[in-house]
Amino acid sequence: MFASCLLVPFLLGFSSTGEGGKDLDAERLPALWIHGERIILRPGVELEDAAILIEKGIIVAIGPDVQAPEGARKIEGKTICAGFIDPWSSLGLDPGSVQDQRTQPSTHTIDSLDTFGMPELRQQALEAGVTSLRLQAGQAAQQNGLGILVRTNAGPDSEVLLQDACLSITLSSVAGRRADVFSRAASLSRVVGSIKEGEAYRLEQVEYRHELAEWQKGIDEATEKLTDDFKKAKKKRDKDKKSAEEKGKEFKDKKYKEDKPPREPKQDADRAVMARVAEGELPVVFEARDPAEIRSLLRETADIERLRMLISGAEGAEAFAEELAKRKIPVLLWPSTEAPGPAGRADKDLTLAGKLERMGVPVLIGSGGQTSSRDLRLLAAMAISHGLSPEAALNAITLGPAKAFDVSDRVGSLKRGLDADILIFDGDPLDTTSKIQFVISRGRVVAE
Repeated sequence: MFASCLLVPFLLGFSSTGEGGKDLDAERLPALWIHGERIILRPGVELEDAAILIEKGIIVAIGPDVQAPEGARKIEGKTICAGFIDPWSSLGLDPGSVQDQRTQPSTHTIDSLDTFGMPELRQQALEAGVTSLRLQAGQAAQQNGLGILVRTNAGPDSEVLLQDACLSITLSSVAGRRADVFSRAASLSRVVGSIKEGEAYRLEQVEYRHELAEWQKGIDEATEKLTDDFKKAKKKRDKDKKSAEEKGKEFKDKKYKEDKPPREPKQDADRAVMARVAEGELPVVFEARDPAEIRSLLRETADIERLRMLISGAEGAEAFAEELAKRKIPVLLWPSTEAPGPAGRADKDLTLAGKLERMGVPVLIGSGGQTSSRDLRLLAAMAISHGLSPEAALNAITLGPAKAFDVSDRVGSLKRGLDADILIFDGDPLDTTSKIQFVISRGRVVAE
Protein backbone atom coordinates (compact mmCIF):
# COMPACT_ATOMS: atom_id res chain seq x y z
CA MET A 1 0.00 0.00 0.00
CA PHE A 2 1.37 3.40 -0.84
CA ALA A 3 2.13 5.62 2.12
CA SER A 4 -0.40 8.02 3.58
CA CYS A 5 2.17 10.78 4.06
CA LEU A 6 2.18 13.69 1.62
CA LEU A 7 5.04 13.98 -0.83
CA VAL A 8 6.91 17.24 -1.04
CA PRO A 9 5.29 19.11 -3.98
CA PHE A 10 8.43 19.99 -5.90
CA LEU A 11 9.47 16.35 -5.97
CA LEU A 12 6.36 15.66 -8.03
CA GLY A 13 7.11 18.42 -10.50
CA PHE A 14 4.37 20.82 -9.40
CA SER A 15 4.45 24.48 -10.39
CA SER A 16 7.14 26.25 -8.39
CA THR A 17 5.94 28.58 -5.70
CA GLY A 18 7.73 31.41 -3.97
CA GLU A 19 7.27 33.25 -0.71
CA GLY A 20 3.62 33.46 0.30
CA GLY A 21 2.65 30.59 -2.03
CA LYS A 22 2.88 32.69 -5.23
CA ASP A 23 3.35 30.81 -8.47
CA LEU A 24 6.70 32.11 -9.70
CA ASP A 25 5.95 31.08 -13.30
CA ALA A 26 2.57 32.85 -13.17
CA GLU A 27 4.32 35.99 -11.94
CA ARG A 28 6.12 36.14 -15.29
CA LEU A 29 3.08 35.44 -17.48
CA PRO A 30 2.05 38.16 -19.94
CA ALA A 31 -1.36 39.76 -19.45
CA LEU A 32 -4.27 38.37 -21.50
CA TRP A 33 -7.28 40.37 -22.68
CA ILE A 34 -10.12 38.21 -23.96
CA HIS A 35 -13.19 39.66 -25.65
CA GLY A 36 -16.33 37.64 -26.28
CA GLU A 37 -19.75 38.21 -27.80
CA ARG A 38 -21.09 36.09 -24.95
CA ILE A 39 -19.39 35.44 -21.60
CA ILE A 40 -20.95 32.78 -19.37
CA LEU A 41 -19.90 33.86 -15.87
CA ARG A 42 -21.62 30.82 -14.39
CA PRO A 43 -24.53 28.69 -15.64
CA GLY A 44 -27.52 31.00 -16.00
CA VAL A 45 -25.56 34.27 -15.59
CA GLU A 46 -24.07 35.86 -18.72
CA LEU A 47 -22.64 39.07 -20.18
CA GLU A 48 -22.79 40.23 -23.79
CA ASP A 49 -20.03 42.04 -25.65
CA ALA A 50 -17.63 42.05 -22.69
CA ALA A 51 -14.00 41.33 -21.92
CA ILE A 52 -11.85 39.59 -19.33
CA LEU A 53 -8.42 40.80 -18.18
CA ILE A 54 -5.99 38.22 -16.80
CA GLU A 55 -2.77 39.07 -14.99
CA LYS A 56 -0.40 36.59 -13.36
CA GLY A 57 -2.84 33.77 -14.00
CA ILE A 58 -5.75 35.43 -12.17
CA ILE A 59 -8.89 37.16 -13.47
CA VAL A 60 -8.45 40.79 -12.38
CA ALA A 61 -11.35 42.40 -14.27
CA ILE A 62 -14.42 41.35 -16.20
CA GLY A 63 -17.13 43.44 -17.83
CA PRO A 64 -18.17 45.47 -20.90
CA ASP A 65 -15.74 48.35 -20.26
CA VAL A 66 -12.53 46.39 -19.54
CA GLN A 67 -9.71 47.74 -21.68
CA ALA A 68 -6.58 45.93 -22.83
CA PRO A 69 -3.39 47.26 -21.18
CA GLU A 70 -0.32 47.90 -23.28
CA GLY A 71 1.53 44.71 -24.08
CA ALA A 72 -1.38 42.37 -23.33
CA ARG A 73 -2.12 39.54 -25.72
CA LYS A 74 -5.59 40.02 -27.26
CA ILE A 75 -7.91 37.12 -28.00
CA GLU A 76 -11.37 37.34 -29.57
CA GLY A 77 -14.09 34.72 -29.44
CA LYS A 78 -17.81 34.17 -29.75
CA THR A 79 -18.55 32.34 -26.46
CA ILE A 80 -16.43 32.19 -23.32
CA CYS A 81 -16.94 30.00 -20.25
CA ALA A 82 -15.04 28.45 -17.36
CA GLY A 83 -12.83 25.42 -17.93
CA PHE A 84 -14.48 22.02 -17.57
CA ILE A 85 -13.91 19.89 -14.45
CA ASP A 86 -14.08 16.10 -14.62
CA PRO A 87 -15.22 15.08 -11.11
CA TRP A 88 -14.70 11.33 -11.70
CA SER A 89 -11.42 10.52 -13.43
CA SER A 90 -8.14 8.63 -13.06
CA LEU A 91 -6.17 10.45 -15.75
CA GLY A 92 -2.60 10.90 -14.54
CA LEU A 93 -2.63 8.30 -11.78
CA ASP A 94 -0.36 5.29 -11.61
CA PRO A 95 -2.56 2.43 -12.98
CA GLY A 96 -1.51 0.05 -10.22
CA SER A 97 -2.63 2.52 -7.56
CA VAL A 98 -6.02 2.94 -9.21
CA GLN A 99 -6.66 -0.80 -8.78
CA ASP A 100 -5.02 -1.11 -5.35
CA GLN A 101 -7.29 -3.11 -3.02
CA ARG A 102 -5.49 -2.20 0.21
CA THR A 103 -6.29 1.49 0.47
CA GLN A 104 -7.69 2.91 3.71
CA PRO A 105 -9.45 6.23 4.54
CA SER A 106 -6.11 7.91 5.26
CA THR A 107 -4.47 6.77 2.00
CA HIS A 108 -3.52 9.85 -0.05
CA THR A 109 -4.18 9.68 -3.79
CA ILE A 110 -1.53 12.36 -4.22
CA ASP A 111 1.10 9.69 -3.55
CA SER A 112 0.12 7.87 -6.75
CA LEU A 113 0.02 10.98 -8.95
CA ASP A 114 2.38 10.93 -11.93
CA THR A 115 2.54 14.52 -13.14
CA PHE A 116 4.39 13.48 -16.29
CA GLY A 117 2.22 10.43 -17.01
CA MET A 118 -0.14 10.01 -19.97
CA PRO A 119 0.88 13.27 -21.69
CA GLU A 120 -1.03 12.47 -24.90
CA LEU A 121 -4.29 11.78 -23.07
CA ARG A 122 -3.80 14.85 -20.90
CA GLN A 123 -3.27 17.03 -23.94
CA GLN A 124 -6.35 15.54 -25.61
CA ALA A 125 -8.36 16.31 -22.48
CA LEU A 126 -7.06 19.89 -22.44
CA GLU A 127 -7.92 20.33 -26.10
CA ALA A 128 -11.43 19.13 -25.22
CA GLY A 129 -11.67 21.85 -22.57
CA VAL A 130 -11.04 19.80 -19.40
CA THR A 131 -8.76 21.94 -17.25
CA SER A 132 -9.22 20.16 -13.88
CA LEU A 133 -9.71 16.58 -12.67
CA ARG A 134 -10.85 14.88 -9.48
CA LEU A 135 -8.70 11.76 -9.17
CA GLN A 136 -9.17 8.75 -6.93
CA ALA A 137 -6.83 5.87 -6.17
CA GLY A 138 -7.92 2.52 -4.77
CA GLN A 139 -11.04 2.17 -6.88
CA ALA A 140 -10.94 -1.62 -6.49
CA ALA A 141 -11.06 -1.30 -2.70
CA GLN A 142 -14.04 -0.49 -0.53
CA GLN A 143 -12.47 2.54 1.15
CA ASN A 144 -10.60 4.36 -1.59
CA GLY A 145 -8.91 7.02 0.52
CA LEU A 146 -8.52 10.75 -0.02
CA GLY A 147 -9.14 11.98 -3.56
CA ILE A 148 -7.39 15.00 -5.05
CA LEU A 149 -8.29 17.79 -7.44
CA VAL A 150 -5.56 18.69 -9.95
CA ARG A 151 -5.02 20.66 -13.12
CA THR A 152 -4.95 18.59 -16.28
CA ASN A 153 -1.61 20.01 -17.48
CA ALA A 154 1.21 17.47 -17.58
CA GLY A 155 4.80 18.05 -16.49
CA PRO A 156 6.12 21.08 -14.61
CA ASP A 157 2.86 23.01 -15.10
CA SER A 158 0.94 20.41 -13.07
CA GLU A 159 -0.69 21.76 -9.95
CA VAL A 160 -2.68 20.20 -7.14
CA LEU A 161 -5.70 22.36 -6.35
CA LEU A 162 -6.71 20.33 -3.32
CA GLN A 163 -4.87 17.41 -1.70
CA ASP A 164 -7.93 16.20 0.21
CA ALA A 165 -10.91 16.88 -2.04
CA CYS A 166 -13.02 14.03 -0.63
CA LEU A 167 -13.15 10.55 0.83
CA SER A 168 -14.41 7.88 -1.57
CA ILE A 169 -16.15 4.65 -0.60
CA THR A 170 -17.33 1.82 -2.89
CA LEU A 171 -20.36 -0.08 -1.59
CA SER A 172 -21.12 -2.43 -4.45
CA SER A 173 -18.06 -4.52 -5.04
CA VAL A 174 -14.37 -5.04 -4.47
CA ALA A 175 -11.99 -5.63 -7.40
CA GLY A 176 -14.94 -5.61 -9.80
CA ARG A 177 -16.74 -8.49 -8.08
CA ARG A 178 -20.34 -7.80 -7.23
CA ALA A 179 -21.04 -8.57 -3.57
CA ASP A 180 -24.24 -10.32 -2.51
CA VAL A 181 -27.01 -8.33 -0.84
CA PHE A 182 -26.14 -9.47 2.68
CA SER A 183 -22.44 -8.65 2.28
CA ARG A 184 -23.33 -5.21 0.92
CA ALA A 185 -25.65 -4.50 3.85
CA ALA A 186 -22.98 -5.55 6.35
CA SER A 187 -20.38 -3.51 4.48
CA LEU A 188 -22.55 -0.39 4.59
CA SER A 189 -23.19 -0.83 8.31
CA ARG A 190 -19.44 -1.05 8.94
CA VAL A 191 -18.77 2.07 6.89
CA VAL A 192 -21.47 4.13 8.58
CA GLY A 193 -20.30 2.79 11.94
CA SER A 194 -16.77 3.99 11.20
CA ILE A 195 -18.11 7.48 10.40
CA LYS A 196 -19.92 7.55 13.73
CA GLU A 197 -16.72 6.34 15.42
CA GLY A 198 -15.11 9.35 13.79
CA GLU A 199 -17.57 11.55 15.69
CA ALA A 200 -16.49 9.88 18.95
CA TYR A 201 -12.81 10.29 17.99
CA ARG A 202 -13.30 14.01 17.38
CA LEU A 203 -15.03 14.33 20.77
CA GLU A 204 -12.10 12.56 22.46
CA GLN A 205 -9.69 15.02 20.82
CA VAL A 206 -11.79 18.04 21.84
CA GLU A 207 -12.08 16.82 25.44
CA TYR A 208 -8.34 16.13 25.59
CA ARG A 209 -7.49 19.63 24.34
CA HIS A 210 -9.88 21.12 26.93
CA GLU A 211 -8.39 19.05 29.76
CA LEU A 212 -4.86 19.89 28.59
CA ALA A 213 -5.68 23.61 28.57
CA GLU A 214 -7.13 23.36 32.09
CA TRP A 215 -4.06 21.44 33.28
CA GLN A 216 -1.71 23.99 31.75
CA LYS A 217 -3.72 26.79 33.34
CA GLY A 218 -3.34 25.13 36.75
CA ILE A 219 0.41 24.68 36.23
CA ASP A 220 0.79 28.33 35.21
CA GLU A 221 -1.15 29.50 38.26
CA ALA A 222 0.89 27.26 40.59
CA THR A 223 4.14 28.46 39.02
CA GLU A 224 3.11 32.08 39.46
CA LYS A 225 2.21 31.44 43.11
CA LEU A 226 5.50 29.65 43.76
CA THR A 227 7.39 32.54 42.23
CA ASP A 228 5.56 35.04 44.41
CA ASP A 229 6.09 32.95 47.55
CA PHE A 230 9.67 31.95 46.79
CA LYS A 231 11.36 34.24 49.32
CA LYS A 232 8.93 33.30 52.06
CA ALA A 233 9.29 29.62 51.29
CA LYS A 234 13.10 29.86 51.29
CA LYS A 235 13.13 31.66 54.64
CA LYS A 236 10.81 29.03 56.17
CA ARG A 237 12.93 26.22 54.72
CA ASP A 238 16.12 27.66 56.22
CA LYS A 239 14.39 28.00 59.59
CA ASP A 240 13.07 24.42 59.48
CA LYS A 241 16.50 23.10 58.47
CA LYS A 242 18.23 24.93 61.34
CA SER A 243 15.66 23.66 63.85
CA ALA A 244 16.14 20.08 62.65
CA GLU A 245 19.92 20.36 62.98
CA GLU A 246 19.63 21.71 66.51
CA LYS A 247 17.43 18.79 67.48
CA GLY A 248 19.76 16.32 65.76
CA LYS A 249 17.09 15.30 63.28
CA GLU A 250 17.43 14.66 59.58
CA PHE A 251 16.00 17.45 57.43
CA LYS A 252 14.11 16.43 54.32
CA ASP A 253 12.94 18.81 51.62
CA LYS A 254 9.27 18.55 50.81
CA LYS A 255 8.78 17.14 47.36
CA TYR A 256 6.63 19.19 45.06
CA LYS A 257 4.03 17.04 43.40
CA GLU A 258 2.88 18.30 40.05
CA ASP A 259 -0.45 17.18 38.71
CA LYS A 260 0.02 14.72 35.88
CA PRO A 261 -1.06 15.97 32.46
CA PRO A 262 -4.15 14.33 30.91
CA ARG A 263 -3.44 11.27 28.82
CA GLU A 264 -3.46 11.99 25.11
CA PRO A 265 -5.82 9.75 23.08
CA LYS A 266 -4.14 7.33 20.72
CA GLN A 267 -3.67 8.90 17.31
CA ASP A 268 -5.46 7.12 14.46
CA ALA A 269 -5.16 8.53 10.93
CA ASP A 270 -8.17 6.63 9.59
CA ARG A 271 -10.44 7.69 12.45
CA ALA A 272 -9.22 11.26 12.02
CA VAL A 273 -10.40 11.21 8.39
CA MET A 274 -13.76 9.79 9.45
CA ALA A 275 -14.04 12.54 12.05
CA ARG A 276 -13.65 15.14 9.30
CA VAL A 277 -16.31 13.35 7.27
CA ALA A 278 -18.72 13.21 10.21
CA GLU A 279 -18.23 16.94 10.87
CA GLY A 280 -18.87 17.87 7.23
CA GLU A 281 -15.34 19.18 6.73
CA LEU A 282 -14.68 16.58 4.03
CA PRO A 283 -17.25 15.41 1.46
CA VAL A 284 -17.62 11.67 0.93
CA VAL A 285 -18.45 10.06 -2.41
CA PHE A 286 -20.39 6.80 -2.05
CA GLU A 287 -20.40 4.65 -5.15
CA ALA A 288 -23.82 2.98 -4.99
CA ARG A 289 -25.11 1.33 -8.13
CA ASP A 290 -28.65 0.16 -7.51
CA PRO A 291 -31.83 1.25 -5.70
CA ALA A 292 -31.31 -1.14 -2.76
CA GLU A 293 -27.91 0.35 -1.99
CA ILE A 294 -29.19 3.90 -2.28
CA ARG A 295 -32.16 3.15 -0.02
CA SER A 296 -29.90 1.61 2.63
CA LEU A 297 -27.37 4.42 2.34
CA LEU A 298 -29.98 7.14 2.84
CA ARG A 299 -31.50 5.28 5.79
CA GLU A 300 -28.18 4.56 7.53
CA THR A 301 -26.86 8.12 7.20
CA ALA A 302 -30.07 10.00 8.03
CA ASP A 303 -28.96 10.84 11.59
CA ILE A 304 -25.48 12.12 10.69
CA GLU A 305 -26.55 15.73 10.40
CA ARG A 306 -23.35 17.33 9.10
CA LEU A 307 -22.47 14.64 6.57
CA ARG A 308 -21.79 16.02 3.07
CA MET A 309 -22.46 13.18 0.70
CA LEU A 310 -22.38 12.54 -3.04
CA ILE A 311 -23.59 9.38 -4.74
CA SER A 312 -21.86 8.15 -7.89
CA GLY A 313 -23.33 5.66 -10.33
CA ALA A 314 -26.79 5.72 -8.72
CA GLU A 315 -28.86 3.70 -11.20
CA GLY A 316 -32.51 4.03 -10.18
CA ALA A 317 -31.83 7.15 -8.11
CA GLU A 318 -35.04 8.80 -9.37
CA ALA A 319 -36.99 6.64 -6.91
CA PHE A 320 -35.31 8.59 -4.09
CA ALA A 321 -35.22 11.98 -5.79
CA GLU A 322 -37.40 13.69 -3.18
CA GLU A 323 -35.02 12.79 -0.32
CA LEU A 324 -31.92 13.45 -2.41
CA ALA A 325 -33.22 16.91 -3.26
CA LYS A 326 -34.25 17.62 0.35
CA ARG A 327 -30.81 16.61 1.67
CA LYS A 328 -29.08 18.39 -1.25
CA ILE A 329 -27.13 15.27 -2.18
CA PRO A 330 -25.51 15.58 -5.64
CA VAL A 331 -25.55 12.54 -7.92
CA LEU A 332 -22.44 11.93 -10.01
CA LEU A 333 -23.23 10.20 -13.30
CA TRP A 334 -21.31 8.68 -16.21
CA PRO A 335 -23.85 8.81 -19.07
CA SER A 336 -21.84 6.61 -21.40
CA THR A 337 -23.09 4.54 -24.32
CA GLU A 338 -20.25 2.10 -23.72
CA ALA A 339 -21.06 -1.30 -22.27
CA PRO A 340 -20.50 -1.28 -18.51
CA GLY A 341 -17.04 -2.50 -17.51
CA PRO A 342 -16.30 -5.11 -14.81
CA ALA A 343 -17.45 -2.65 -12.13
CA GLY A 344 -20.64 -1.85 -14.07
CA ARG A 345 -20.24 1.89 -13.70
CA ALA A 346 -21.73 3.21 -16.93
CA ASP A 347 -25.30 4.48 -16.61
CA LYS A 348 -27.76 2.26 -18.45
CA ASP A 349 -30.45 4.95 -18.35
CA LEU A 350 -29.21 7.96 -20.29
CA THR A 351 -32.35 9.87 -19.29
CA LEU A 352 -31.45 9.65 -15.58
CA ALA A 353 -29.65 13.02 -15.44
CA GLY A 354 -32.65 14.84 -16.90
CA LYS A 355 -35.09 13.03 -14.60
CA LEU A 356 -33.07 13.94 -11.51
CA GLU A 357 -32.71 17.58 -12.58
CA ARG A 358 -36.47 17.95 -13.01
CA MET A 359 -36.94 16.54 -9.50
CA GLY A 360 -34.51 19.08 -8.00
CA VAL A 361 -31.50 16.81 -7.51
CA PRO A 362 -28.04 18.34 -8.20
CA VAL A 363 -26.35 16.46 -11.07
CA LEU A 364 -22.63 16.15 -11.82
CA ILE A 365 -21.16 14.41 -14.87
CA GLY A 366 -17.83 12.58 -15.00
CA SER A 367 -15.93 10.00 -17.02
CA GLY A 368 -16.57 7.09 -14.64
CA GLY A 369 -13.13 6.96 -13.01
CA GLN A 370 -11.51 6.23 -16.38
CA THR A 371 -8.75 8.04 -18.27
CA SER A 372 -11.18 9.22 -20.98
CA SER A 373 -11.72 12.73 -19.59
CA ARG A 374 -11.46 14.05 -23.15
CA ASP A 375 -15.05 12.79 -23.65
CA LEU A 376 -16.51 14.93 -20.85
CA ARG A 377 -18.05 17.55 -23.14
CA LEU A 378 -19.60 14.82 -25.29
CA LEU A 379 -21.04 13.12 -22.20
CA ALA A 380 -22.66 16.39 -21.14
CA ALA A 381 -24.03 16.89 -24.66
CA MET A 382 -25.40 13.32 -24.62
CA ALA A 383 -27.17 14.05 -21.34
CA ILE A 384 -28.73 17.13 -22.95
CA SER A 385 -29.99 15.04 -25.85
CA HIS A 386 -31.69 12.76 -23.32
CA GLY A 387 -33.45 15.45 -21.32
CA LEU A 388 -30.92 17.36 -19.16
CA SER A 389 -31.17 21.13 -19.61
CA PRO A 390 -28.13 22.87 -21.18
CA GLU A 391 -27.74 25.06 -18.09
CA ALA A 392 -27.70 22.06 -15.75
CA ALA A 393 -25.32 20.19 -18.08
CA LEU A 394 -22.84 23.07 -18.05
CA ASN A 395 -23.14 23.32 -14.27
CA ALA A 396 -22.51 19.56 -14.04
CA ILE A 397 -18.99 19.98 -15.46
CA THR A 398 -18.04 23.44 -14.12
CA LEU A 399 -19.42 25.12 -11.01
CA GLY A 400 -21.20 22.01 -9.67
CA PRO A 401 -18.01 19.95 -9.15
CA ALA A 402 -16.13 23.05 -7.92
CA LYS A 403 -18.70 23.59 -5.17
CA ALA A 404 -19.01 19.89 -4.30
CA PHE A 405 -15.26 19.54 -3.78
CA ASP A 406 -14.61 22.94 -2.14
CA VAL A 407 -12.62 24.67 -4.88
CA SER A 408 -15.24 27.17 -6.13
CA ASP A 409 -13.08 29.95 -4.68
CA ARG A 410 -10.53 29.12 -7.39
CA VAL A 411 -12.22 27.46 -10.39
CA GLY A 412 -15.61 26.57 -11.87
CA SER A 413 -16.84 30.04 -12.86
CA LEU A 414 -15.57 33.36 -14.20
CA LYS A 415 -15.20 35.99 -11.51
CA ARG A 416 -12.63 38.53 -10.39
CA GLY A 417 -10.02 36.90 -8.15
CA LEU A 418 -10.48 33.36 -9.48
CA ASP A 419 -7.88 31.39 -11.43
CA ALA A 420 -8.07 32.02 -15.14
CA ASP A 421 -9.27 28.61 -16.38
CA ILE A 422 -11.12 29.71 -19.51
CA LEU A 423 -12.48 28.19 -22.72
CA ILE A 424 -13.20 30.13 -25.93
CA PHE A 425 -15.62 28.67 -28.50
CA ASP A 426 -16.91 29.66 -31.92
CA GLY A 427 -20.43 28.66 -30.77
CA ASP A 428 -22.27 27.22 -27.78
CA PRO A 429 -19.96 25.27 -25.42
CA LEU A 430 -22.13 22.13 -25.37
CA ASP A 431 -23.10 22.16 -29.03
CA THR A 432 -20.87 19.44 -30.44
CA THR A 433 -20.64 21.28 -33.78
CA SER A 434 -18.91 24.19 -31.99
CA LYS A 435 -15.12 24.23 -31.97
CA ILE A 436 -12.88 25.12 -29.04
CA GLN A 437 -10.55 27.86 -30.24
CA PHE A 438 -8.49 28.44 -27.09
CA VAL A 439 -7.97 26.67 -23.77
CA ILE A 440 -6.44 28.70 -20.96
CA SER A 441 -5.28 27.08 -17.72
CA ARG A 442 -4.40 29.55 -14.93
CA GLY A 443 -3.51 32.22 -17.44
CA ARG A 444 -1.51 29.97 -19.75
CA VAL A 445 -2.74 29.29 -23.27
CA VAL A 446 -2.37 25.48 -23.30
CA ALA A 447 -4.28 24.72 -26.51
CA GLU A 448 -5.30 26.79 -29.53
